[in-house]
Amino acid sequence: MLASKAALSSGDDSWSMYVQSEVRAIEGYPVVLPCTFSHPQHSQHSSLQVLWRLGHGQSATVLYRCTSHSGTTTCDPGPQQDQRYRLEGNPREHDLSLRINTATLQDSGRYYCRVEILGREHISFEDKMGTKLRVETPPKILALTVEGTEQSGFRAVCQVQGSPLPDIQWLGPDDLLEGSLLGPLAQGSQPHNYHTVSQLRDVEPGQQYTCSASNPLGREQATLYVLTPKPLLSVGAASPPLLLLLSLSLGAKVILLVGLGVWMVQGGALQAPRCWWK
Repeated sequence: MLASKAALSSGDDSWSMYVQSEVRAIEGYPVVLPCTFSHPQHSQHSSLQVLWRLGHGQSATVLYRCTSHSGTTTCDPGPQQDQRYRLEGNPREHDLSLRINTATLQDSGRYYCRVEILGREHISFEDKMGTKLRVETPPKILALTVEGTEQSGFRAVCQVQGSPLPDIQWLGPDDLLEGSLLGPLAQGSQPHNYHTVSQLRDVEPGQQYTCSASNPLGREQATLYVLTPKPLLSVGAASPPLLLLLSLSLGAKVILLVGLGVWMVQGGALQAPRCWWK
């Protein structure tokens, strides 16, 4: 990782701060954001306040705040502090490094560390470049479905999550098929895109189709079987065809089973398409 010396001081040129320009983490594991600083000697005997923020300016969110009182070696967070965050370093040893337990994709962003000398002359010092945290995760297929009608044609839709954003390929029984990308999709208010959607047109009953998602951390795939059962006999006409969708991930673990069809009223009785879970 690249280290950078970047700071915004309010009063003394002898301050300096060192951070890493970028840190990478794996979803579900802890990560540490390094931040060390130097300061005038008189601050050794002053109370210190440490802050870590996500984002900059008016939209910044304070994620961690603690106070190290004069004569102590600890930095005490407030009672409402989120327990996912803790100070890994010791401010008295010029170390403000922050630990995030169990990193999530939503933790990705740019972080800024700040130290304040409390007292009559309030002095603050802050990293102005920030550390970019990039949380990564292998591909995960969230859903594999069939949409459409007999008249308009059926299409398979594969929704995938991952960081870096996964590539999606469609495989038929014998060859690679041409799908079309519908994403990436942003989730909620987060500016980061971790979800992408691809569709495969002209899906036919009696065939199987595989959605394969990959990024540098791994690969996952799911297979779609579209079945046409024998038509149900009824007075006057045969019932419309029934499509059954079975999606399997690697290791033959069942993800999804969906019956696609219509409810039918025949002779006053209500019948529903049958779905089996394997």
